[in-house]
Amino acid sequence: MTEKKVSLLEGFKAFLMRGNVIDLAVAVVIGAAFTQIVNSVVKGVINPLVGAFGTKNLDSYSSCIKGTCEVVNGEVQGIRILWGSVLGATLSFLITAAVVYFLMVLPMAKYLARKADRDAAKEGTKEVVELSELEVLKEIRDTLVAQSARGTGPGSGQGPTGSGPGTGTV
Repeated sequence: MTEKKVSLLEGFKAFLMRGNVIDLAVAVVIGAAFTQIVNSVVKGVINPLVGAFGTKNLDSYSSCIKGTCEVVNGEVQGIRILWGSVLGATLSFLITAAVVYFLMVLPMAKYLARKADRDAAKEGTKEVVELSELEVLKEIRDTLVAQSARGTGPGSGQGPTGSGPGTGTV
């Protein structure tokens, strides 16, 4: 039983120490901090600008489906749809998505494209080098074949068709 617990703990430790788990944890923490910034921008800047056409707070925009939506004795009469809150959340999402796209996704895509171009150029250079090495090896092979063809006369004892040592003329 002790072996299973050790292996489970080792597996859990390996899982926690993998790079992508740590990267994900960092991303969640940074994302939470970034969300607070975006929410404060929306509530402090965007909502008042949009609210300049009506009330100063988007959360107060609402419509009544049923009844008059009046507040009587601290209770709202009727059924209210708080579309101002939805509008504020939508603006928060759009701003967050725009910042993430323009400050993170787009630059990373450009970087990866440049890296792919550099890798392709290096690969092309490598192929040229490999081709030139291949050409040199072919020339060496042809030279060796030509030399062995000249030295394969009767009694030479050399070459692929030679009779072997000691069979030449004395």
